[in-house]
Amino acid sequence: MAKADIQSAAFTDDNKAREALEAIRWPEGPVCPHCGNLDQEMIAKGKGRAIRPGLYYCAACNGQFTVTVGTVMERSKIPLSKWLFAMHLMGASKKGISALQLQRMLGVTYKTAWFLCHRIREAMTTAASGPLGGSGKIVEADETWIGGKEANKHVGKRNKKNIGGMGKRPVLALTERNGESRSFRVASVTGATLRPILDTHVNRESALMTD
Repeated sequence: MAKADIQSAAFTDDNKAREALEAIRWPEGPVCPHCGNLDQEMIAKGKGRAIRPGLYYCAACNGQFTVTVGTVMERSKIPLSKWLFAMHLMGASKKGISALQLQRMLGVTYKTAWFLCHRIREAMTTAASGPLGGSGKIVEADETWIGGKEANKHVGKRNKKNIGGMGKRPVLALTERNGESRSFRVASVTGATLRPILDTHVNRESALMTD
């Protein structure tokens, strides 16, 4: 699949999308996600009209799988071509892309576009490897409020009261200079809510800078 070809058949044809995903995930051939077997002589592709496309059988564990097993696409009823196109659009957009825009470009419902956005962002999240900073390192902490215009939000009175009457949600960001950054949605900007996050995600030997 061409890396920047928006006309790629993989974005409109589910079989082409599956083949593209298999080439990306299994460049050396299928690998069983259940037992880790990569011996191609012990992996067979399902055949016959009754077998769904892309189904493989592993003789090592007697399991069956497809390229989506173990991914955010597993058990999804959304066509693979839509998944692939959504990933391309989100990855290629420098300023991000909204679920509403994704809805228009994919020709799906807003609920489906919202689901795709959240699942793909979840897959793009890097797992935390340990506390930020360390001896001689600087970690900066700051908070902000995330949310759109109040007129466009559907927030009840109780929720507005809980988030400062702004219709927005507070987010804490931690950044290690010349290193990793992490963000956390918090209930409120108070010592009681922020201190546990700092204790967990910032090395005690770091120099902490905040306003």
